[in-house]
Amino acid sequence: MRFTTPLKSLSLATVLAASVAFPALAATPADTFVIARNTADAITLDPAECFEFTGSRIVANIYERLFLFEPDDLTKLVGGIAESYEFSPDGKKITVKLRPGLTFHSGNPVTAADVAYSLSRAVKLDKTPAFIIKQIGWTADNVDEAVVAVDDGTVEINILADLSPALVLNLLSSSVASIVDMKEVQAHEVDGDMGYAWLKDNSAGSGPYKLKTWKANEVVMLEAFDDYRQGKPAMNRVVIRHVAEPSAQRLLLEKGDVDAAMELTADQLKGLAGNSDVSAESYPKGYLMYLASNMDHPVLSKPEVREALKYMVDYDGMVGSFLDGQYKIHQNFWPSGMWAAATDTPYSYNMDKAKALIADAGLDAGTKITIDTLNKSPFTEVAQSVQASLKELGIDSEIILSDGATLWPKYRARKHELIVARWGPDYSDPHSNADAFAHNPDNNFEAKLTGKLTWRNAWPAEGLTELTDQAAAESDPEVREEIYAKLQKMVQEDSPFTIMFQAIGTFGQRANVEGFVNGVTSDQAFYKTVSK
Repeated sequence: MRFTTPLKSLSLATVLAASVAFPALAATPADTFVIARNTADAITLDPAECFEFTGSRIVANIYERLFLFEPDDLTKLVGGIAESYEFSPDGKKITVKLRPGLTFHSGNPVTAADVAYSLSRAVKLDKTPAFIIKQIGWTADNVDEAVVAVDDGTVEINILADLSPALVLNLLSSSVASIVDMKEVQAHEVDGDMGYAWLKDNSAGSGPYKLKTWKANEVVMLEAFDDYRQGKPAMNRVVIRHVAEPSAQRLLLEKGDVDAAMELTADQLKGLAGNSDVSAESYPKGYLMYLASNMDHPVLSKPEVREALKYMVDYDGMVGSFLDGQYKIHQNFWPSGMWAAATDTPYSYNMDKAKALIADAGLDAGTKITIDTLNKSPFTEVAQSVQASLKELGIDSEIILSDGATLWPKYRARKHELIVARWGPDYSDPHSNADAFAHNPDNNFEAKLTGKLTWRNAWPAEGLTELTDQAAAESDPEVREEIYAKLQKMVQEDSPFTIMFQAIGTFGQRANVEGFVNGVTSDQAFYKTVSK
């Protein structure tokens, strides 16, 4: 298959004098995009290890992958470094032809050897995000034989697991599959670490920007790559200033010292109304908020009770008050804005129906349950709304607030009763969430399948597990999409999960900024499209 996505020719900007310190200005430089955000989560810029929000955004603009999602259509996978690809008749091998003439920031050519090295390096380092491509069946022992450079422009990728070709391509579009400059990385290798220490705060990519400066909790500066395959970006530099407080971000935005402020609250965004120099922007994020019932609980395991939970949630009331501008109603396990997402919302607040279902369940008088959640907004407020609705149903509940370090181990140990929690995809394929919400090959406590929400809630997911495996292996994209539609419907109608909301990303930007695209996942922030 050959990719036919047209290349974009972006205008050139004038050169900015090198400087890391940015004093207060009446306006930012015309060729520089300045962002205010809290960058405290950034701990590494090595794509083999990076799994944090800030770092993922930076890595996405420094590195290219074989396959990726471009900003003009975030639901369609296209070629990055790959010009074309072909599957073998049995679907177990992909032969990928690389775009000719590509270079890394160092000037080294992008070759198939770099691709093989990059994928092998990520598997062998085996840092947190490595599990994404290890699903292809790759291990430290077999990856060098599984991914082979045939010649400078051709790489053969062997699939060692029973996976759909489409799923494999999506896995290879993830950040951990970014292609690094093998020669540059090996030049900085120390004691066989494959450049691990060096790549934490340096770059070796071929993306639209290269890393100029990173001072932790101060500033990140990116510099445009003149020889980028789609042309040099319009913004000669991108500067990300560490500004922890949203109120300080808003002040800098309104003064013109930054072009975008990424973490403004809903109230602060509303406060921008009437200021023609700035605008409030929003985009769908991949994170879901849901209720989950432990199926080992004698009350919550009753199907009537679980159905009643879906009708007692005050969806409109919450998004119309404390969730305003932060979340929207979403009732399926795959987020909207991504391929194969179901967007129907059949449940609404109906206390009469919920009470009838509770009556059918025949609960004992004085039934009590606990509600676990994070000790921060808006999770506490959602839990309080759920508690009030349970009270109307005649069920007393106690809210237990915890930080993540306490809550998540408790959840993974099946020690909760009802929980208000969140979940987001690890890569851009519905299998990422289906594997969590609809797949449980072994429900025994000893199996310790803690990465699966099905297992955490002691739900065997009978029938759905087999269907999820079928979807992961299906080669026909249309059939695969139909299976995911069925899976989402099945989980929606009868499971431990009441999926309630999808997060909305919000930010403020100067009125003269155009083309800043934020996608559903954290690595779909595009600086190359920005102009002023």
